[in-house]
Amino acid sequence: MTIVVFVLVALLVLAVLVTGNWYVWRRLFRDTTRGPGAVRRAGAVVIAGGWALTVGAFATGRSDVPFWLKQVLAWPGYLWLALSLYLLLAVLAGELVRPVLRRVLQRRERAAAATVVPADVPADVPAQPEAVPVGRAGGPARDTGPDAGPGGDGAPAAPEAPAPAAGPSRRLFVSRVVGGAAAAAAVGTVGHGTYGVLRGPGVKRVTVPLAKLPRAAHGYRIAVVSDIHLGPVLGRGFAQKVVDTVNSTQPDLIAVVGDLVDGSVKDLGPAAAPLAQLRARHGSFFVTGNHEYFSGAEQWVDEVRRLGLTPLENARRELPYFDLAGVNDVAGEDEGQGPDYARALGDRDRARASVLLAHQPVQIHEAVEYGVDLQLSGHTHGGQLWPANLLAGAANPTLAGLERYGDTQLYVSRGAGAWGPPTRVGAPSDVTVIELASREA
Repeated sequence: MTIVVFVLVALLVLAVLVTGNWYVWRRLFRDTTRGPGAVRRAGAVVIAGGWALTVGAFATGRSDVPFWLKQVLAWPGYLWLALSLYLLLAVLAGELVRPVLRRVLQRRERAAAATVVPADVPADVPAQPEAVPVGRAGGPARDTGPDAGPGGDGAPAAPEAPAPAAGPSRRLFVSRVVGGAAAAAAVGTVGHGTYGVLRGPGVKRVTVPLAKLPRAAHGYRIAVVSDIHLGPVLGRGFAQKVVDTVNSTQPDLIAVVGDLVDGSVKDLGPAAAPLAQLRARHGSFFVTGNHEYFSGAEQWVDEVRRLGLTPLENARRELPYFDLAGVNDVAGEDEGQGPDYARALGDRDRARASVLLAHQPVQIHEAVEYGVDLQLSGHTHGGQLWPANLLAGAANPTLAGLERYGDTQLYVSRGAGAWGPPTRVGAPSDVTVIELASREA
């Protein structure tokens, strides 16, 4: 039964993709050309080729093919995924503009037709009746000379009006305007969103009051970093930007809350090397995210430890002012390495303030049961690509920012990097500095 459901869902998804891409091809290539030709064929090749690269990028992402091949496929393949989304949204939005533009053109054509006058009569001079010479029989005189016209009345034949210049029909013109605007909007959106990721995360500052925090810890700064997603697209240079941004905030403690990588230590060890430069008064700590379990979690735990970070695998550290705990991601359950809240939090002194590092916001419910004061998470990317934030918001208790669940507060970072397309729309990347506040201060 499970296989049948999977096949039906896969067929439904395939049908939606085929229909959506046919619709984009129709609006951008078929409707903007006069007939079959090179442009329509080129459009079909571009769309089919783009999706072939996307499938190749995802298929090789977790395979053993050479890393350089993953990089070659990842850039165009992932970017096409983002571009195709916004091309579809743009041409759908164009359906609202199309009838309005047609009405505007119709009104202009009618107005132009109503103001047309003969070329040999001035618009401001009324036509005068022409005198008619009288013949012998009292009728009009007939000119039989050599200049007589076809009617024999001597008047030269009126010249024929020039044929209007051939141009695109109104429908074709509207399709070209709307299609060109849609393509420009999609390319501009993806370009701006990609630039926002590649330039590195910004810094967001949030003050969080904790009832149990001693006065001496007022103003304590925790730099929260999540979802860096080092991989075939975001490499060592991007990691260096993240590290420089974190160190510029001069934090007391650094919390890397999962999804550091998308790949093996063999491929991405050099890309993660800048993490050794992280500096904080009370150290740097790390918990696994779901993507670590797709990439060899045990190897990465050893690697981040070698780089100077402290992995918190269902463990706790008693810091001078509060307890810092970390639990594994729920994806580790399939490997027998899931979160163990009792081990990390069960025997602690609840009179002390506590901060929990847990990759996914859904882990807040267990945090509430164990009396955690603040949970720091990532995972959602804030939706990353609008309107995906609607889906991410439905799947997570908090999409981004600070919210309260009983006596426990949850902060969810939008993340520093990006998964799949190196693009963000409506969800800018960030490194968050949490400044703890004591009520005694």
